[in-house]
Amino acid sequence: MTRLLPTSTAGSLPKPAWLAEPEKLWSPWRLDGEVLASGKQDALRVTLQEQQSAGIDIVSDGEQTRQHFVTTFIEHLSGVDFEQRKTVRIRNRYDASVPTVVGPISRTKPVFVKDAQFLRAQTKQPIKWALPGPMTMVDTLFDAHYQSREKLAWEFAKVLNEEAKELEAAGVDIIQFDEPAFNVFFDEVNTWGIKCLERAIAGLKCETAIHICYGYGIKANTDWKKTLGREWRQYESTLPSLQQSNIDIISLECHNGRVPLEVLALIRGKKVMVGAIDVATDTIETPEEVAETLRNALQYVDADKLYPCTNCGMAPLARHVANAKLSALSKGAEIVRNELASQRSV
Repeated sequence: MTRLLPTSTAGSLPKPAWLAEPEKLWSPWRLDGEVLASGKQDALRVTLQEQQSAGIDIVSDGEQTRQHFVTTFIEHLSGVDFEQRKTVRIRNRYDASVPTVVGPISRTKPVFVKDAQFLRAQTKQPIKWALPGPMTMVDTLFDAHYQSREKLAWEFAKVLNEEAKELEAAGVDIIQFDEPAFNVFFDEVNTWGIKCLERAIAGLKCETAIHICYGYGIKANTDWKKTLGREWRQYESTLPSLQQSNIDIISLECHNGRVPLEVLALIRGKKVMVGAIDVATDTIETPEEVAETLRNALQYVDADKLYPCTNCGMAPLARHVANAKLSALSKGAEIVRNELASQRSV
C-alpha cells in the first residue's frame, strides 16, 4: 500500500438485517439453501460498498459469510464434533458450550476461498482477510483427542497455512490472524503461540498480520476490562517476541481504553494497525478524536508504518453506527495525512 496512513477495519462488520438478526453475535441466518448463498454474496457487495463510501483504503469481507470469527472456520474441518459439546472457560473469563475435538484435524476443502475470489472480482483495492489464530482456536474447543493445547495448536496452524496459501492465490493482499488469546495466556504465547503463528504463515508471499485486542463490546469483555486496573499493560508480555517474529503487521487496540501507547515502542520497525475506533460504544468518534489517537501513536510508530484501524470487529453494532465510525476513521486519518504533508513541505 503506497498511500500514507491507509485505513482498514480489524474484522467483522454488521450484516444486513435481511441476512441475519442485527446487533447480535452468533445471529442465525434468516435465509437458507441457495438463497442463503446468494444472500451472502449480496452482503459482500453491500459491505464492500459501505467501506468504499466511508473511505476505507484496505477493504475486507466484513466476515459477512460467517456467524463467528472462530467457529465458522472450525465447522469446515474434520476431527471436530459439534454435537458433542462441553462447557469450557473461554479466555479465562466466561463459560461457554463448545464443540469437541474427537479425532485428527484436517481441512478437506477450502473454507473462504470462493468468498475471497468473489470479493476480489468486485474491487481492485487491497483486500485484508481475517482467519482465527491457532491459540484462539484451541481456546474455543474441548480437546478429547490430542489432550495438549500445544499439539492441537500445531495441527490448526497447518490447516490455517493451507487456507492462507489459497487465499493468497485468490488475490488477498493481507492475511490476518485473530489472536485475542494472546492477551491472556502470556506464557503459552512466548513458548509456543508465536511459533504456531509462524507455522501458519510459512511460505506466504502476501503480507501477514496478527490482531490482538480486548474483544467485542459484549458484557463478558467489558466486565473483564473493569478488572484490569488503571493501565492495561498486557501487550508488554507479548510485543517483544512479536517484534522478533516474521509477522509483518501487528493490529492493536489503542483508542478510548487504558492501553499506554508507549507500549508501541516495543514493536518499533513493524507496521502497526492502530485501533482508533472504540467498538464497545455506540458513541461515534469525531475525526479530531481519531486524529489525536493517531498523532499520539506517531510518537512510537513511523508514519509509513501506521495503519489507522478499528479496535476490534463491529458485528454487534448497528450498521449506521459502524458506517459512521468508519467515516470518522477515514476523515481522522486524512487530517493527520494533511498535517504530515504540511510538515514535509516546510
